[in-house]
Formats: sequence, structure tokens, C-alpha cells
Amino acid sequence: MGEAGTADTFKANAKAALADRVLKVAIDRTTGTAETKRAAAVADFAEFDGARERSRRLKDHVIANLEHYLLQFESNARANGARVHWASTAEQACEIVVGICRDARARSVTRSKSMLGEEIGLPHALAEAGIERVETDLAEHIIQLAGERPSHIIWPAMHRTREQIAALFKAKHREPPRNDDPGAMVESARRELRDKFLGADVGIAGANFLVADTGATCTVTNEGNAELTATPPRVFIVTAGIEKLVPSTAHAMELLRVLVRSATGGELTQYTTFHCGPKRPGDADGPDEMHIVLVDNGRTRMLTNGLREMLRCIRCGACMNHCVVYRQIGGHAYGSVYPGPMGAVLTPVFEGLDKSRDLVHACTMNGRCAEVCPVMIPLPTLLRGWRDRSWREGLEPASVRSGIGVWRFLATRPRLYRLATRFGLPAMRLFSRRGWIRSMPLAGGWTEYRDMPAPPARSFMDQYRARRPNA
Repeated sequence: MGEAGTADTFKANAKAALADRVLKVAIDRTTGTAETKRAAAVADFAEFDGARERSRRLKDHVIANLEHYLLQFESNARANGARVHWASTAEQACEIVVGICRDARARSVTRSKSMLGEEIGLPHALAEAGIERVETDLAEHIIQLAGERPSHIIWPAMHRTREQIAALFKAKHREPPRNDDPGAMVESARRELRDKFLGADVGIAGANFLVADTGATCTVTNEGNAELTATPPRVFIVTAGIEKLVPSTAHAMELLRVLVRSATGGELTQYTTFHCGPKRPGDADGPDEMHIVLVDNGRTRMLTNGLREMLRCIRCGACMNHCVVYRQIGGHAYGSVYPGPMGAVLTPVFEGLDKSRDLVHACTMNGRCAEVCPVMIPLPTLLRGWRDRSWREGLEPASVRSGIGVWRFLATRPRLYRLATRFGLPAMRLFSRRGWIRSMPLAGGWTEYRDMPAPPARSFMDQYRARRPNA
């Protein structure tokens, strides 16, 4: 996996992100808009709760019958003329894709946005093979020019402001935009990418769905770049995780109803395309070859280690847009391919819990992510599972274990706990000014970037007894 192991720098990354005021502006612009648009889309769709429940059951059915649908998809895809490849690991998947490119004598490839490609480290594999890679999604084009990684699975460049992007285009484009107007910048990117689309030897894309009964792959975009990636090149490659299966086109459309509303707040994307093999006799255009690389990379392992429900994920990004942690630090701070709540669950699968234990603790457990998930993944429950495993495997630092030991000693002795509370609350109030604590011993991790509300003069239990003396 590309840049593996970077999640272990989470605390340092988060500290730097919290101090970056421009980043905060960029995050607020994008996630705030996404939250508002999703809320409006859900409010206009009276059947949303029922659609979520049907989507959950559909994904659970596919996961329970994964082998059946994989074999059905493989058979029908081959009947369409596509070549199907199987990859157990990220390394195998990259070897297959690079091998296909070399067989095609490819000098350049165009790539439509694919988080699976990022997951397996495909950009790095293509670079090491000496093959020019052109990212065609507008946001991916931006971060390729900037030499960065995606910070969001739907809006990869959401960490950059419009003003920053305009400056980047002026420095990198042959015909830069006249100003920072979005229309002018899109036109500049179109001029930059058009020749790349038409001159590529191979196109590479991901898939939102793999349709078992037709053997088709489905891509969902708002720019049409996936279609230009699939059609002009001689060879078209699709890389997809094995959990992307759906039984039929009707089931894909059912999931699209919740996917698009959760991701962008729309009813349907501008481009929803089903690819059914290479060009046939009589077709006006299309690739001469179509290859589909089905990737496991830990997914079957998730079936047996308590993460089955995470395989429902349809990569909409709603959990990130509503996460109070993500909205403070952005995606890069997580140091992994998948940021936010879903990334905190998935990263230990790919990189190991020992390298990413800080991520599973980067959650307030407020449950907002589970509330908005279109396939009802219990993300806080899965994160608690990782925390429990981290404790059982002895991965928690000695300071944490000893601190929890002290808390346990007090919590299991009610009289001692009440005594500590009685003295602790007045002590904390000594550090408050106008109802807020700006600095306090042992609380620097919190007060360095935000103030802490001063506690009340009396504990909850004291207030409860005063209000209900006979309780």
C-alpha cells in the first residue's frame, strides 16, 4: 500500500492541522456545504429511512453470499469479452495492472478517481514502472499538480481554497486561468487535460458497483472524466474491491438513491455509466481490451475478525462530513488512504493496529457518523472493538494503562470517588476565568487549541440529591 505506516504520526499531524487557519476555512467551506445539501436531499426524500434499511439488508445479503456473486460476475464479465484478474494483495493488484500496461506498450495512462487505486498504491507502482499517470478528475488533477495525497474520498482537494488552486494553476498550466473564478479554472483544466485524454494508451478507473447478473461495472461521476478514461484508450482497466458487488442493475440503482444523496446531496450524478466489456463489431468507439482486477487486500479477513459490517461501505464520505474530529483537522492528518471514521476502522486492517492505534482513539463516540451512514454501519461500535483489541494486545502506553488503573481504583470505590470529586471540582474552578478554563495541569492536550468549560460548583449527584431529596 502506498506510503504505508504513516498513520503512526497522527498526533503530530493533528497538532499541525489544528494550527492551520487556512485549512480550517477550506474544511468548513466544503463539509458545511455537504452537510447542508445532504440534509435538504434527505428531507425531500420521504422514503430515505426505508431506503437505508433496504440498502443495509442488500449489502448484508451480498456479503453473506460473496462467493456466489463473485463467480457469477466473473462468468458474465468474461461473456461480455472482458478479462477478469484476481488479486489477493495490494502488491499483486499493482503487478497485474502494471503488467497489462507493459503488454500494451503504454507510455501514458489516464486515471479516473479511485480510492481503491490509492489503497493499493497504484500511483507509486506506475511511477516506478516509468509510466506517465494523468489524473483526470478535477480535484485529483489539483493534488497531482501539488504533489499531495487526497484529503477526502469524494473531494480529494477539499483542503485547498479556491485562491490556492488558482495560484497553483497559474504556476503549472500551459494556459493558466485569467482569475480565480471557478469557471475560468475549470476551462484551464479542460485545456490542460484534453490532449491527455485523447493520447492515452491505457485508461484506468475504479467501480462504484460490480453487477453480478450482467458482468457490468458501474462508475458514478459528476465530470464525465470516467467516460473519457474508458473510451478513447486502446485498453481499459477497472480495479475494484470484491465488496462492490450487487446482484443486479436494479439493486445498483437502489444503492444509488442513498449513495448520491449522502455524498453530494443530489438525486443522481451527472454521469452514471455501466461498462459491459470492450468494443464490439459495429461499435463506433470503445477500448479494444477491457480488464477487471478484483482485489481482496484484507476484505475476506474482515469477514472473520468482527468487521463484516464495514464491508457494507459504499464510500460516500458522509461520515467524514459530519465528524467533529475530521472537521477540525482534515484528512491528511490521519496519515492514511482513508481518513475520518471509516478510515479509523479500515486503516488497522491495511497497516496493522500497532501502527494506527491512535486513529481508533480519534473519536468522541458521539455517534453522528452512524446516524448519517446510508448503509447503517455502526462505526462507533467497530472503533470500540479496535480499542478493546488494542488494550488486550498490550498496545496502549504505560501512562494510559496506569491512568485508567487509577480511575478504576476510584470508580469501584464510591465513597472515595465522591470524595475525589468533591475536592476536584473546586480545584478545577481555580483555573477558570469567566466560565472557561484556558490552561490547566494535565489538560494541555485539550486547552492548547480550545477552552474547556468550567465545571459547576457541585457534582451531578449532589445536584440530583438536592432536587430529589427523597430519591
